[in-house]
Amino acid sequence: MVGTLFDEPDAFDRDGLAAKLRALAGQGIYIGGSSWKYEGWLGQIYSRDRYLSRGKFSKRLFEQECLREYAETFPAVCGDFAFYQFPTEEFWRKLFLQTPATFRFAFKVPEQITCKVFPAHARYGPQAGKENEAFLDSHALSEMFLRPLLPYREQIATLIFEFGTFGRRTFEETAQFLERLDPFLAALPPEFRYAVEIRNPEFLERDYFACLRHHGVAHVYNAWSRMPELRRQIEIPGSATAGFQVCRALLRRGRLYEEAVHKFAPYREVQDPYPEARDSMRVLIGRARENKEFFFLFVNNRLEGNAPMTILSLVDP
Repeated sequence: MVGTLFDEPDAFDRDGLAAKLRALAGQGIYIGGSSWKYEGWLGQIYSRDRYLSRGKFSKRLFEQECLREYAETFPAVCGDFAFYQFPTEEFWRKLFLQTPATFRFAFKVPEQITCKVFPAHARYGPQAGKENEAFLDSHALSEMFLRPLLPYREQIATLIFEFGTFGRRTFEETAQFLERLDPFLAALPPEFRYAVEIRNPEFLERDYFACLRHHGVAHVYNAWSRMPELRRQIEIPGSATAGFQVCRALLRRGRLYEEAVHKFAPYREVQDPYPEARDSMRVLIGRARENKEFFFLFVNNRLEGNAPMTILSLVDP
């Protein structure tokens, strides 16, 4: 299914999609996007007239308020923004006030916890290229991230530890990574669900999955440029490591993030359907339904070009 531009709000069956997603959420299957501030979804998920100021579309108003309208269709979202900061308590309070109590958030844990060596990039300032002293620091995580989230724990689907690709100089083998990961996971407070997302295909082995299973932490099935196809990850024995499942459908295998942004922005339509990923996501939905497990699925615009249309393809009969 390839999408079209939506000049008229009624061209996209938003109400029908919302009803299907509500029904799935009632079974513990929560499907949403990776973030929500996309003007390309106007006329699809968003109504332009809700964001007018003095008769003109206001980008500022849209970014401040669109989560409320997003939650009218989707029951969940992944907050990728948290990867880049430790949000303040006031930020969290305002965020959670914008959605109903039934809405579920997943958040990526800040990279200050999951980055072993900061990339040599200007945005890291004086930290660029240096070892991160707070890597897998459970105390820093608890005080700066988990404690402010405790009042909202019932609305949090899962917290995701995303680890970028580690070079051989950082961890020569999987066991070295697990030596750091295992005691960190053991120290996590029990109030939240946790999930681990890795970008090193060679880590997808028995000991990695056993470590996560020992701590009740989910492996994130992730569609990413350098990771095996979702179906291959699903088929790995023991890859289901917790009593709930998490999937993030981010990129077609072999496609770089920057390439996807250039090709798909501003994300108004599906431009490159990815049947293999769609089929795999349907398998995970079916597995969750059969096993009566919570399942949290987050679809990125950069997978096919437009997350709402991708999600619609998953729930349409």
